Amino acid sequence: MTTKTISKFCLLAVLGLASAVFTSCKDDEPKPNNGNGGGDQTIAVNGVSLNETTKTLTIGGDFTLIATVSPDNATNPTVTWTSSNSAVASVANGKVTALAAGSATITVQVGEKTATCEVTVTDPKPTTPNQTDTVVVINGVKWATRNVDAFGTFAEKPESAGMFYQWNRPKAWNATDATVTGWDASYPTGTTWEKANDPSPKGWRVPTKEEMDKLFNIEKVSDEWTTQNGVTGRKFTDKATGNSLFFPAAGWRDDSDGTLYYAGTGGGYWSSAGNGSNFAYGMGFSSDGAGVGNIGRANGLSVRSVAE
Repeated sequence: MTTKTISKFCLLAVLGLASAVFTSCKDDEPKPNNGNGGGDQTIAVNGVSLNETTKTLTIGGDFTLIATVSPDNATNPTVTWTSSNSAVASVANGKVTALAAGSATITVQVGEKTATCEVTVTDPKPTTPNQTDTVVVINGVKWATRNVDAFGTFAEKPESAGMFYQWNRPKAWNATDATVTGWDASYPTGTTWEKANDPSPKGWRVPTKEEMDKLFNIEKVSDEWTTQNGVTGRKFTDKATGNSLFFPAAGWRDDSDGTLYYAGTGGGYWSSAGNGSNFAYGMGFSSDGAGVGNIGRANGLSVRSVAE
């Protein structure tokens, strides 16, 4: 004789106490068990793949990795991204950005499954301090003759504006549009401009405050507001050698929203030195004069590099 177990709900129906919508009783049957002690079936991830397994970028370039999780109805398909060398290539939500020459492995992980992409970053325009058209010595400091443009490159000419940078951040902003989107108004952190974030080409770096101060030693350097090849700016001349250095008045971007101000009538250039949590040292100038002082870190300024 087979003994059957009547469920509690079925028993209530027999007693006439169950809901009227309950119309049938079934023998209790064991529910599917996936090993987690519950009755709901979990579909495990059995693999993840990427649309790229190798990629070569130049500094400042980017691309997007797309992760495909299998099966496509997995219960938990959440992915996480990591870079083995975030100073060379960073990754956020699959978007990989090249920051410095070198190599990095980008890994996507879903549960215990992983896939990787090997990223190589090259310097698109390596420039050495020995090129006579690129370097000029003013009061003992080897300055670049041109502003920094995209990350790792110089602008085409000494009069070219190049691009703007927030202090200790590698992202470049154009010097032409009145407004921009995606501006980060938070204050960058750090006490000095980190090498991984330095947009200067190979062999160059953002100047220190002390190096910038040497431009304003009136015994050794003179400066004037002038026009060079149709572009207004500030020119510094070494009194002993006659060497001159021109800084175009590219203006700057406001720290709150990135709005462009004073293009053609003023300029701002970063040093590598922070000063407190909200400020860093930089040079500002207009037709009225020039000097080194505190500038809010979230502003977008030009970068003029010195030789390493």
